[in-house]
Amino acid sequence: MTSLSRRSVLAQGMVLPLAGFVLPAAAQGERIGVVVMHGKGGAPTKHVAHLATALQDQGWRVANLEMPWSGQRDYDAPVSQAVAEVAAALSTLRAQGAQKLFVAGHSQGGLFALYLGGQLQVDGLIAIAPGGSAASQVFRDKLADSVTQARRLVAAGRGDEKASLMDFESSRGTYPVVVKPAIYLSWFDPAGAMNQSEALSKLDPAIPVLLIVPTRDYPGLLRLKQTTVNALPAHPQTRLYEPDATHLEAPTASAPEIIRWVKAVADSR
Repeated sequence: MTSLSRRSVLAQGMVLPLAGFVLPAAAQGERIGVVVMHGKGGAPTKHVAHLATALQDQGWRVANLEMPWSGQRDYDAPVSQAVAEVAAALSTLRAQGAQKLFVAGHSQGGLFALYLGGQLQVDGLIAIAPGGSAASQVFRDKLADSVTQARRLVAAGRGDEKASLMDFESSRGTYPVVVKPAIYLSWFDPAGAMNQSEALSKLDPAIPVLLIVPTRDYPGLLRLKQTTVNALPAHPQTRLYEPDATHLEAPTASAPEIIRWVKAVADSR
């Protein structure tokens, strides 16, 4: 299949043929591990909870993590530590017997999953309604003053002193977070880790991606769909899935398709 035809299939959300044989369910359960990451201001017990349970019901090893952008943690750690937390979870899953490892994330967790595709070695990535790019025009407009303030505080040697800075989320608008400026910049610098275009450009082309864009997602994210699809590295197992769901419903609505895709990828590697 040529790159052009692969793009066509991907854009239509069709299943691409996968090689390999199917192992018994018990064997699959013993060898698959999945890290799950919630969205901005969320928690493992909220919108990704059903997904994590559905994956566990397959007999898979699942680490449903609370990430630094949760409502409780409020950016208490920089990007580098968040990467280390996911890496540690993957190591734990591997120690528990998982041989095929996947990372799934919702919203900001979906964007971070794409970023991790250039940082860690995994067998597949699931980006569910990815959002929160610090390089997007809306983030630049809404958070420019806070980014400038954080830079000034870091330059003045106050990068480790907590300050009230602004965050943005489509359903909430702008709101304050109390965070160390140095940590804030690791997440909100437009040229940093949460620049979606940069994250996509650095994805390991050997890692397949299941990109999930719900049909009733936020308008701004829907407008990015084709750009994101076009930026994904060519891989025969990469695909687009478009459930009839809202942004917040997407993890639950996508659970059956995620399970099918993970099984197929695990069986082929």
